[in-house]
Amino acid sequence: MSQPAESAVVASERGYPDLHEHLEELRRRGLLLEISRTIDKDSELHPLVRWQFVGGMDEAERRAFLFTNIVDGRGRRYDIPVVVGAIAANRAIYSVGMRAPLSEIEAKWDRAIAHPIAPQILESAVCQEVVHRGEALQGEGRGLDRLPIPVSTPGFDSAPTLTATNVVTADPETGVQNMGTYRAALKSSDRLVVRMATRVGGAGGYLHYLKYQKLGKKTMPCAIVLGCPPYVAFMGPQKLPIGVDELHVAGGLAGHPINIVKAHSVDLFVPAEAEVVIEGLIDTEYCEPEAPFGESHGHVALEEFNMPMRVTAITHRRNPVIPSYISQVAPSESSVIKRVAYEPLFLSHLREALGIRGVKRVALHEPLTGLLRVTVICCDRAMPRTEVWRALRGAAFFKGDMGKLTIAVSDDIDPDSTDALLWSMAYRMNPIEDVQTLPHRGQGHGPKREHGQEEDSTLLMDATMKSDMPPLALPKREYMERAKAIWEEMGLPKLRPQSPWFGYSLGDWLPQWDEAARRAVEGRYLENGEISEQQRRKGVKPETKFRPE
Repeated sequence: MSQPAESAVVASERGYPDLHEHLEELRRRGLLLEISRTIDKDSELHPLVRWQFVGGMDEAERRAFLFTNIVDGRGRRYDIPVVVGAIAANRAIYSVGMRAPLSEIEAKWDRAIAHPIAPQILESAVCQEVVHRGEALQGEGRGLDRLPIPVSTPGFDSAPTLTATNVVTADPETGVQNMGTYRAALKSSDRLVVRMATRVGGAGGYLHYLKYQKLGKKTMPCAIVLGCPPYVAFMGPQKLPIGVDELHVAGGLAGHPINIVKAHSVDLFVPAEAEVVIEGLIDTEYCEPEAPFGESHGHVALEEFNMPMRVTAITHRRNPVIPSYISQVAPSESSVIKRVAYEPLFLSHLREALGIRGVKRVALHEPLTGLLRVTVICCDRAMPRTEVWRALRGAAFFKGDMGKLTIAVSDDIDPDSTDALLWSMAYRMNPIEDVQTLPHRGQGHGPKREHGQEEDSTLLMDATMKSDMPPLALPKREYMERAKAIWEEMGLPKLRPQSPWFGYSLGDWLPQWDEAARRAVEGRYLENGEISEQQRRKGVKPETKFRPE
């Protein structure tokens, strides 16, 4: 195994919060809802939280949900709470976990990746205060069966499934550990089936699995960690280069070594402040059917063979909290986690690696498309067309399984407004000149994989302004703001402004027209009529453009 730089110590002052402290901070900020009424984890828990993603609420209104009175579909009670949305129900919660405002998160990730800090080993840890082995793993109400793992997509899923995971495996040749977020479906009190992505650019854990097979080893040690400190939890969904130990980058985020401890029954290191650790051996010879399960690409993943894991030990704190991610159809908690992390990576790639300075922002479309299919590049209005196309291709090829639709827009367009995006495509794009297709792209994460198709393609669209255009035909900001104040004074229904909500210049506009507009709102339109009368011209075809001399 890869050895941290620090030697083993009995205890260490932490430089980062654990999950309990994170929840307390969310509670203090009003970002945590505590549900004490009885909730069925198999049919009610996830649907209840799901409503804040599909019920027309603004992102800022979402909360983390802490359930403290849980039963299953048979009425069995559990003494362990479950929290959903605690890592990224919205960007404000993600920001709390990162201990940084959203504006500084990109720089914080950049520093952590550039300056990782090796973890330090503890001789004992709170994640091993309680240990279950042998007979304690066997039978109803024991082992995995005593954990209140929710059913994520009731009506379709075939089992309670671990979603908020940090799954730890190690390269059998180098010892470097990998930590990824992979689902794991419960099968019995001591058996589950793990799904690690096999697609191009997929899971580091799956590459370890292949190496174990090649070496003729029949099992692969694995530790499924639930409830890591937020800095560590963020590492699971993050896409780092193969061979980079995520615990080192987590230390970079914290600015302090992450405490780890040797797992109880397998040769791996796990985060010392985790809530629960499920240790075991993945079978590299046999696969077992797993799923159906509602996936993050927005469709139900159908039953397929995946990796069985025999549990050898379960360790946990004396007072654990089990996290679960809301995933499936975006927006979801998992899409927020990825979006906040991925967008800065794309922007840095285009600006720094490729040197395209005119790129203002990269946005990954979230609702339904789940970040992987639609990429929007916001470009400076003066950006040369050649640079726009370099940005389009650079973004499309940054990751092998992303960017099926890659669209460039000018920086006045809000990429989070689908209406604004379609408006830009409708009036600023000539399909015969501004659209290209790229063949032989990987199909990536999506339902097509389950129907035998091996390749996909990419559509590149330049929907930027090619020249100056007339202003957006809405009242200027000052008038909309004045009207909004009157609206609120009258006690009318709460407004949720949708971009664009005021008019602004797009270049094709003259100072004389500003003066005429000012006269109009001052009730002096007759003066404009006197001016226009003096500018009459003979022999001009109607609809000929006019420019004052």
